[in-house]
Amino acid sequence: MKIPIQISDESREPIYHQIENQLRTLIAGGQLPPGTPLPSIRALASELGCSVITTRRVYQNLEMSGFIKTVQGKGTFVREIDHEQLQKTKQKVIYDAFEKAIEQGVQLGCTEEELKSIFEELVRKNFH
Repeated sequence: MKIPIQISDESREPIYHQIENQLRTLIAGGQLPPGTPLPSIRALASELGCSVITTRRVYQNLEMSGFIKTVQGKGTFVREIDHEQLQKTKQKVIYDAFEKAIEQGVQLGCTEEELKSIFEELVRKNFH
């Protein structure tokens, strides 16, 4: 199974963090529903062109935070996530995306009003 993860070498965010955040988003968004088998650590590392150590760290972090479970001899699977954790994850993903967009806008010299205007336009465009 090919998981749609994009790694950016230009990002200041560590590779393991990019992978972990994208997997959390895929799980929280329902693209990887509970029970979905995930590639082995080695297979994911090969698929993404990163080290086994990186993917092992991602899987360990996701398992500790309750997103995935490893069944000895069977593989790694997406766990059922409780509603509260799901909501927190969605909010964090959206918050982080907004924060990055605002940081870029500020670096480009946008005013607070310009950023609010862009945000409102996008909300209208996507909800109407």
